[in-house]
Amino acid sequence: MPFNHDNMIGVRLAERLVNLRATRSWTSEALASALHDALVRFDTVDPELERGLSAWASELRTVFAADDVDGRMASVNAVLAVGVRKVQLATHDGLPPHLHFADHESGVLDRVRAMTSGGLAVFATEAGGGRMGICARQGCDCVFADVSKNGRRAYCSAACGNRDAVQRYRARSAHRR
Repeated sequence: MPFNHDNMIGVRLAERLVNLRATRSWTSEALASALHDALVRFDTVDPELERGLSAWASELRTVFAADDVDGRMASVNAVLAVGVRKVQLATHDGLPPHLHFADHESGVLDRVRAMTSGGLAVFATEAGGGRMGICARQGCDCVFADVSKNGRRAYCSAACGNRDAVQRYRARSAHRR
C-alpha cells in the first residue's frame, strides 16, 4: 500500500511527541524543534504549552498502543473529538493542497491537537486501522507508523530491530552452552 509521505506530517508529529516522552527527551528545545519541523507556527514553548502538549502526547499514545482495529478506531475517535473543530483544504507557502483541521487563528495547542488527530485519522483510514504500534524491543516504549511495503514493522527503528536481534542471538547462544 503506497502512502503519500507529504500527507504524513501530522502522524510524524504525533510519533515525535509521544516518543519525546517515551525516551525522556522532553524539553522545551526538543518541543520547539518538533513543532518547527512540522511547520507549526509558534513564538515560544512556554510552560503552559509544554504541559498541554505533554498531556496531549499521553492521549496520542493510546492510538499507537491499541491492540486491535476497533480499539485503535475508538482511540482515534477520542482524539478527533478533542482535536478537530473544522476541516478545510488549503494551499499556502508553496505547499501542495493539504487538509487543515483547525483555523489559522487557533492557538498552538489547538492546532497541534487538530494536526495530529486529523493526521492519525487519515493514516488509520489509509492503513485499514493497522500499521501503528509500540516498538517490540523490550525496554523501548517508542511508537511508530508503518509505511513499509509489507506492513509488518515491529520496531520503531532499524537500530531497535538490530538490538533486539542481537539480544535474541546472545540469549540463544547462552542457552546452548
